[in-house]
Amino acid sequence: MTAAQSEAAVYAGDRAGTALQSAFATGEIPVAVYGLGKMGLPLAAVLADVTGNVVGVDIDESVVEAVAAGESPVDGEPGLSELVAETSADGSLSATTASGQAAADARVHVVIVPTLIEGTEPDLSMLLAAVDAIGSGLDAGDLVIIESTVPPGTTRDVVTPRLVERSGLDPAEFGVAFCPERTASGRAIQDIRGAYPKVVGGVDDESERVAGLLYDELTTNEVIPAGDATTAECVKVFEGIYRDVNIALANELAKVAEPLDVDVTRAIEVANTQPFCEIHDPGPGVGGHCIPLYPHFLTATVEMDLPLVETSRGVNDEMPSFVTDATVDLLEDNGVAIEDARVLVLGVAYRAGVDETRKSPTRPVVAELDERGADVWAADPAVDVPAVPDLPASACSMADLEATADRYDAVVVMTDHDAYADLDFAAFGDAVVVDARDTLGALPLTTYTVGAGRS
Repeated sequence: MTAAQSEAAVYAGDRAGTALQSAFATGEIPVAVYGLGKMGLPLAAVLADVTGNVVGVDIDESVVEAVAAGESPVDGEPGLSELVAETSADGSLSATTASGQAAADARVHVVIVPTLIEGTEPDLSMLLAAVDAIGSGLDAGDLVIIESTVPPGTTRDVVTPRLVERSGLDPAEFGVAFCPERTASGRAIQDIRGAYPKVVGGVDDESERVAGLLYDELTTNEVIPAGDATTAECVKVFEGIYRDVNIALANELAKVAEPLDVDVTRAIEVANTQPFCEIHDPGPGVGGHCIPLYPHFLTATVEMDLPLVETSRGVNDEMPSFVTDATVDLLEDNGVAIEDARVLVLGVAYRAGVDETRKSPTRPVVAELDERGADVWAADPAVDVPAVPDLPASACSMADLEATADRYDAVVVMTDHDAYADLDFAAFGDAVVVDARDTLGALPLTTYTVGAGRS
């Protein structure tokens, strides 16, 4: 590295920590963010607000055009539209599909693209495409940060060697760190700015040090060094597995409500007043792009049995069938065969307040009800139901729910959207209700609540 390169470098350069942070905060260090999706765009916008010099990279031309016009293509994120408009207007945030040029111009590269699952195997194709683009423009002294959730060991064993191969640089000439995103849909900006500590882990000490310095400028919370990139990857995966295992415990306990004639949800609530107990809420399963996937990131990586992790995933995957069976049983007790039933499913999103349907438990519930011969309808205040692929249900608008209520034999509540609390369930006549989220309270209808049983 020449003297000039060392002076400009982020990784292994001549600048002291405070000088590096100042250069980052004043826009002297150009940043590229690869992936402008639900988590990537909020991160790019906050980085632009802090540094004034960010280019967002995405393969979707419509996304790039929207951001370039100061518009957010991501809905449901408080403050994001305003922040994108502000940072785009003052030139702090730009967007492009030209990933190679963005890589050549940037000194810090942040990758936050999805890691998908094919069956039970992690699919790194989107990550590798971003890494290849970065490698084509990587310079000595650059820092590459992976925020995408990946199987432990990916940053060290896959990303770094691939960057070496694509760039022709020696691995000692650039930095690589893993810094997991710890954000949730509906509160991304709040989380990025410092709702939780930021975790950093480098493939070497210098990578971890400089990544920590940069994130210290981004977050109002503390920055926690993990010690290495693989440990930082484990932090993210373990967080998701903990929740999956805990929810599986709650779901298994929920099944004893009727045999014991007990409100399991109330028992959990009281048990949690003991400081060493923190059981999650039972429900119809686990959805979204995080928790259902992360256990597979671990089980696909290590060549050993992990029976607790695997069993928990199985328990949660079985909950949609449990909800379907409860619906069928309740209908039969009310004198209606499932093949003659008209069933309304309330909630297609995997959780309240978001429009995300990926891995939503509603999909298998609707599919099973349809397979058993029911006429299934669905409504969701946050989701365009007709646009949801592979959902064998007719759409009912929220505005028409009460007017058409008397046509349904059963109502299944899968998502605890606030809008459902305002419904007049008396309008559903003698229909039965399955409340998979324990969100409705006492109703004037025969009800089965997951965790509390029949009422």
